[in-house]
This record gives sequence, structure tokens and C-alpha cells, in this order.
Amino acid sequence: MTAPQSKDTGCEHGTRRYTAESLTSFGQSLFEAAGMERDKAAEVARLLVLTDMMGRRTHGLAMAPLYLADITRGGMALRGEPEVVADSGAAVVWDGGYLPGLWLMSRAIDMGVQRSAELGVVTVAIRKSHHIGCLAALTKQAADRGCVAVIANSEPAARRVAPYGGTEALFTPNPFAVGWPGPGHPVLVDMCASITTTSMTRQKHAAGEQFEHPWLLDAQGRPTRDPAVLEHAEPRGSLQLVGGQEYGHKGFGLALMIEALSQGLSGHGRLDTPKRWGGNVFLQVIDPAFFAGREAFVAQTDHLSQQCRANRPIDASRPVRMPGDQAARREQQARAHGVAYPSATWNALADWAQRLDVGMPPVD
Repeated sequence: MTAPQSKDTGCEHGTRRYTAESLTSFGQSLFEAAGMERDKAAEVARLLVLTDMMGRRTHGLAMAPLYLADITRGGMALRGEPEVVADSGAAVVWDGGYLPGLWLMSRAIDMGVQRSAELGVVTVAIRKSHHIGCLAALTKQAADRGCVAVIANSEPAARRVAPYGGTEALFTPNPFAVGWPGPGHPVLVDMCASITTTSMTRQKHAAGEQFEHPWLLDAQGRPTRDPAVLEHAEPRGSLQLVGGQEYGHKGFGLALMIEALSQGLSGHGRLDTPKRWGGNVFLQVIDPAFFAGREAFVAQTDHLSQQCRANRPIDASRPVRMPGDQAARREQQARAHGVAYPSATWNALADWAQRLDVGMPPVD
């Protein structure tokens, strides 16, 4: 990526702030200038900005330069519709043709919410999607509409995590998320089969930092805090599975489950040796109205949420919070005060804006 030309395009996080509307318009303009269809560009930009507002900064607009670079390489399709491989009403398989993953997921979630109102449960398997971003931002799309959403995602072309007991990276962190409605905001559980992530490893390596704990393994399977074992060393190491050396079989099992759901059900995966950046997805949308009812669902889940929050904390200054509490608070703050970006992210966006002749958003 070319170095930014302007000295006045970004500043340290928290200095200059931008409204969600201006950022979304900016992101949409970047993608449209790169050739993406308008509806796709608008949805990709909206979800990236929402991700930033929720505080998941590695998967917000920081992804835009990576997407744009892949577009220039021909890695992301910009026009068209997914191919329907199978559709029985409650079970659907799409071939995404490497169309924008956030747009594909938005379409699939909309379909799942609509059909689950008639069928109760709808499951969608997607093969050959492009990167689908932050899973919590996606499950929120269904949870905000009263449904439960489950998402499992894998990238069959990449290898970052070794199987338990092995030394050679075989699969990706394989994120898994579930979101459900609550009285104030959804509960959003978003995790992966490895202790840390590819994005965090790259961020640490670029900053010359070590991890606080030995969350990686070198090529001999020894624990290490150094991200260079994945980003620079040869042979490369791997990300440690959830559970670490003692209980990594738990993360291994989770990774295997996610690969089976996202690759096995979609009929495409590592067996096909894909080379393009993309992902396979398992999505399930559940309407609680078909079970004990939406009111009963929210009453039961919120009762447990309140009990968790009321639990006596280890540290009084850090009370127990539910997954989604912090994201909801940050989103509310962002809507009131705007969003700020680190210099590195903003300069990378400014560089692409210059290349594509797109104006920068105004400061809030």
C-alpha cells in the first residue's frame, strides 16, 4: 500500500471525530469509486461503521483499505447476486461468488428473519463469500428484530491455528457468534476457537509489541508472546487454541465444529484448496415466537442477565457485564459524540480516497 501523501489526514485516536452518517457516506463513496454496486457499497459501509461504533476497531473501516486492495487484485466480486445451490425453505445453500461478505450476510439475515416468521428456524450455508467482518455486528441485525442468530465462519484458504497437539497451522481462528434480543439491547456473544486473532497478531507485530501472555506457539509448538512467529518467522508458528496447552482440546473441538458447519454443509472447503481471501458461513435464524414465545424468551434470558450483572465482582471497580453491554454503551456514545480513528487507520483511508478521487468526510 502506498504511503499517505497528506500530513493532515489523521491524528491520534480521540482527537478528531466524525459522525456515523458522514463516515458511512465516505465508505460508500470509496467502494462505489472502486466499482462496487451502490446497494452493496452502502451496506458494507454501514456495517463497517457500526462495527467501529461498537468498539470493534480492527473490523471496522480499518478493513476498507484491505477490501479495496483485494478489489484491485480481482479478489472481490462487485456486482451480481449469489447463486442459489439449494433451497427447501428452511434450509438454503448459496454460492457467494466472492461477493462482498457483509452485503451477503445482510441479505441472508433479512431472508432468515422473514422466513423464520413462518417457519420458526431458517438455516443458511454460504460458500465462497468474501470476508464477513465483525460477527457481533451481524447477529445484532437479527437480534434487533426479535430473533436469535447463530453464525459460524471459517476461511478455507488460510491456515493460522494448529490442531491440538500439532505444530503446523491448519485452520483459521474460526469465529462463532450468537445474539439474542434483550429489553434494552441485545446480548452479543462473539468468540473464536483461538485465544487471540489474526487481526490482533498483525496489529501487535506492526506496532512492535509483544502479547501480554503467551497466546501463540512457535514452529516447534512452544508458547510465545511474540507475534513475529506468525508474521515474519519461517517456518511459521500458530495461534494457540482456546484452553491453551492444558485444555486446548476445547478450542480444537470448537474449530472442528465450525469447519463442519460452514464448509461441510456448504459443500466447499479445504478439500477444494481455494486460493482467494474469503469465507464460508453457517447462519441460523430462530424466531422465539415458535417456541415458548418471545415474551417468555426475553423474560428468562433477561432474568439471567440481571443476575449476572448483580453478581458480587472480584474487583468492585469492574462489575460483571453481559456480552453486548459495552458495545451498546459505545454505540450510544458514538452516536452522540462521533467516532475518532488512530492516525494509521485514517491515513490509510485518506490514501485510498486520494487514489479514487473521493472527498474526505468533514470533522464533526
